[in-house]
Parts: sequence; C-alpha cells; structure tokens
Amino acid sequence: MRVAVLSSGGKDSSYAHWWSIMQGWDVVALITCKIKNNDSFMFQIPCIDIVKTQAKVTNTEYIELIISGEENLEMYELEELILTKMQCGESLFGVEALISGALRSDYQKTRIERMCENLDLKSFSPLWHNDSEKHMLALISHGFEIMITAVSCEGLGEKWLGRIIDKSSIDELIQISKKYRFNVDGEGGEFETSVLDAPHFNSKINVHIEKKWLKSRGLIKFKSILMENNS
Repeated sequence: MRVAVLSSGGKDSSYAHWWSIMQGWDVVALITCKIKNNDSFMFQIPCIDIVKTQAKVTNTEYIELIISGEENLEMYELEELILTKMQCGESLFGVEALISGALRSDYQKTRIERMCENLDLKSFSPLWHNDSEKHMLALISHGFEIMITAVSCEGLGEKWLGRIIDKSSIDELIQISKKYRFNVDGEGGEFETSVLDAPHFNSKINVHIEKKWLKSRGLIKFKSILMENNS
C-alpha cells in the first residue's frame, strides 16, 4: 500500500513512519504543515524544519504545505493542498492512506479522519491510546534519539530544553510527570520533541541549537541541521 505520513519531526509521527515501514507499506512522502500565523490547534510548530532532513535520511520525499493555522480553515486548506498533489501526478498520486502520530487527541484524530474520508483515503493512527509510559520506554528501547524542543508546564525547567530523552533521563521525566501530574508523553502540550535518530534512519542527524526561555516556558531553534556523514 502506498502511504504518506503527516509529520512534525517529533517522536510520535517518526514512530508512525517507522511503524508504516514495518507493515511493509511504501511510504512515499513525509507531509509537513508549515503554519503562517505561528499558531495552530492541530499542528506542531517548533523545529518542524527538521522533517526535510528526516526525509533525506529515510529516502522519502518531503512535501511542505503552507497553511494559515486558523482553526476554522486549516484542515480545509490542508485537504485542498493534498487533493491538488494527488491529482497532478506528483508523489502523492496513487496514495491510499495517510498516517498520523495521534495519541489521544480526539480533536486531532477526528479531523484527520474526516479529511481522509473526503479525500477517499484510509486513515491510520497506530499509536492511538498507547499507554504513555510504555510508549516512551518503547521509543527508547527501539533506538529513537529524542530531543525536547519546547517545554510548557510546571516541573520542566530550562534544563530540559535541548535535552535528550534516553535511559538515564526517562526515569527522571517519569517521576517529574507524576509529581506535577502531566502527561509523560507530552500529549497535553507539556513538551514538544524532534527525532535525531531512529531505526529507519540511514544516518543520524546533528543539530546546533539556540534556546529561548520566557519565565516558565521555552523553545529552541535549530541554527543548523546536518546529516552525520555531512557534518
């Protein structure tokens, strides 16, 4: 089956990409939504520029779609742009399904499913309702290298910006999430991530970062993004 992945470059869409490959499907493209007004209820905004390099290290086409981010328009805009790509003989021609990394957001999942129904595509969310802690531990055990690129909740201070979630830090993150009662997988918007390495990457990604901290929240910007063999 020919499929495309809606990807932010974060842990969940990257896992969904790998899952699709494990099904034996032909992942023809990574689709990234770039938001014009810097705000969106649907899509991750920080550090999505990493997806272009993720596409290179997975030999997958990169498709960037620019949408407004306005709540009542963004899914309609995305649908129209995908339809155009499907009809004009480009990489999305013949695609049968869209894959997303939705975990528990009904808001996100139902809107993607409605769009796919309009486009006559199947919709798959392979991580849907995965146990939070088990999901994070599975990512680490499978070799995903995950960087925290934004934080926005009590308990996660500036030291977590740019930090890698690995075997040594996951226990600390789990304990903090229990103490401050937030989702350890970040599904409630507590933090955002970017994936620097994964089982389906043919090269690790190296980044240079710049931190921006505002009182109780912060984010990073990538100053450079390079494949390891080109760095």
